[in-house]
Amino acid sequence: MSLFNLTGKVALITGSTKGIGLAIARRMAQAGAQVVISSRNQQACDEVAATINTAVNAEGGMAVAIACNINYKEQLRLLVDKATAHLGGIDILVCNAALNPHYGSSQDIPDEAFDKIMNANIGSAHRLCQMVLPAMAARGGGAVIIVSSIAGLKGSAALGAYGISKAADMQMARNLAVEWGPKNIRVNCIAPGLVRTDFARALWENPETYAATVAKYPLRRIGEPDEIAGAAIFLASDAGSFTTGQTLVIDGGGTIAD
Repeated sequence: MSLFNLTGKVALITGSTKGIGLAIARRMAQAGAQVVISSRNQQACDEVAATINTAVNAEGGMAVAIACNINYKEQLRLLVDKATAHLGGIDILVCNAALNPHYGSSQDIPDEAFDKIMNANIGSAHRLCQMVLPAMAARGGGAVIIVSSIAGLKGSAALGAYGISKAADMQMARNLAVEWGPKNIRVNCIAPGLVRTDFARALWENPETYAATVAKYPLRRIGEPDEIAGAAIFLASDAGSFTTGQTLVIDGGGTIAD
């Protein structure tokens, strides 16, 4: 278990009040990390942090709550500054928060929606890394995990702009891994397939859509948030100490099947 131990590590996780981000935060705290819970709503952050602190106190992990809207650089700056002030520094950065306001053809997407997707899904991760990585390097290194999607690996008639942003996440991880590897910072992506979250509810709650999707998955089911959290702990811990610049696809085999 020592390979997956995060005791003494500080993990900042965006979009961590629900879904995949919440699962990652809970599991990292259980592995001993001090986690920063962040989303737009301070009350939601407070509630999640309180739940984690009650549940994992015996394991040594703990949580603090800092609200942030990733669309605004000044709020990202405050998030990093407050996290550092509370916990002394950041060893693990998980860029999980993302959005997709448009479902449909790329031809029909309004400029405002396209720009919003790129600013949130690519821009916020880029800016957070700019803010966090220099101090992380000064602390001796660390790990960055960008939650991408298999939408970045495939074409889509309905998720074009979102897919572009998620492909860019993967390239960002490769570039940053090259830039920061000499400073002992590892940067990787996780690309989930369909996972049972509110973000993807429209895809799994509809019986016809669900059936059509899982029919293409060798495991014949969608994923659960905890199944992504395990990969995040691997990438953040000593177990993943020689893994950098990679995209770990966790999709029930969907991208390897007909």
